[in-house]
Amino acid sequence: MRRYQIALSMMASLLLPCTVLAQEAAPGPALSLELNGAQPSDKGCRLTFVVNNSLGSDLSKAAYEIALFNETGVVDRLTVLDFKELPAGKTKVVRFDLAGTDCAKVSRALVNNSTECAGSGIEPATCMQRLKTSTKTGIAFGI
Repeated sequence: MRRYQIALSMMASLLLPCTVLAQEAAPGPALSLELNGAQPSDKGCRLTFVVNNSLGSDLSKAAYEIALFNETGVVDRLTVLDFKELPAGKTKVVRFDLAGTDCAKVSRALVNNSTECAGSGIEPATCMQRLKTSTKTGIAFGI
């Protein structure tokens, strides 16, 4: 009986770290930002984003500083994209026309920082900490 108790105790001590790691790796509420399109426009390059706020609270303001890299990997431009209000649980499509930017020369877009992040019960750092990025374009997009 004593050996059985020792064996159970050892198994439990081995499984406990796995349980803790699984809990830490579990995804929580997020703010999803997908670069969905990049098309030439009369002004330059039109970027289309699909945003989903699953943070559980409305965002009254959300804006990001984006770095655009050219075809040789050099930062060509820094710009702030203002997504305005993002209601909780809602998916929103937002377009930005970037004057003087050639879509064909943009190789990468990097979310450099959050310049605005406000909402009831939302900490300012939440918009970066809970941000999940993806792309449906040939442009690499991330944090």
